[in-house]
Amino acid sequence: MFTLTISSSLASLQHHFNTSNDGIDLLKQLDNSLKQRSLFGVKSSSSDSQTQQNTNESTEQNTGKEDNELLSQMKEENKKLVDLVAEIDDKYKRSLADAENTRIRMRRQVEEAKIYGIQAFCKDLLDVADVLHTAIDSVPIQAITHDNSEQNKALKSLYSGLQMTEKQLQSVFKRHGLIQMNPIGEKFDPNSHHALFEAVVADKEPGSVATVTKVGYKLHERTIRPAMVGVVKANN
Repeated sequence: MFTLTISSSLASLQHHFNTSNDGIDLLKQLDNSLKQRSLFGVKSSSSDSQTQQNTNESTEQNTGKEDNELLSQMKEENKKLVDLVAEIDDKYKRSLADAENTRIRMRRQVEEAKIYGIQAFCKDLLDVADVLHTAIDSVPIQAITHDNSEQNKALKSLYSGLQMTEKQLQSVFKRHGLIQMNPIGEKFDPNSHHALFEAVVADKEPGSVATVTKVGYKLHERTIRPAMVGVVKANN
């Protein structure tokens, strides 16, 4: 609009100085100068607009780069948190499993203590039972069956008392889970029997128990003393 105003003024001046050659030349120079200034102004405006656009694009690029970096940091932090949660969860489950195993183990130990707490006491009583059984076996059968003298009557009473005592002792043993093992004729079991010797016996199966020199005992299915036995040997 400024250019149009100048052009109108130039037209008026040209009409005023149309009779003078110097005036016409002056007006032409002025007109050319204004046109050059107008073009310069347009170029300058276009250059400023391009600079502003480049600045905006650079700002957007920087903002996008910062957003990408922030997103990458957030993803990395999220991964660390997920790994930490997984680690804590694994430790928690392991702790629960350890606690449960400890509880089961302690309960089993308590139960075993209730059942086998008398094991040492039972072993000591086995010697008493062995001595009592040896005393009964030492009495001759003929002395208590054929002789009816007063002396033998006393022996019979003593023998009967020993038998009753042994029977009562075995009854107490059974009440507390202590079972006598007399494996005569049974298959040899290394978990319950202790072989002292082997012998060839014609009417016995090889590998079976032929003789028992000392009976064994189990406390609630746990062998606390194996039976001392002689095993039948195969006849080669």
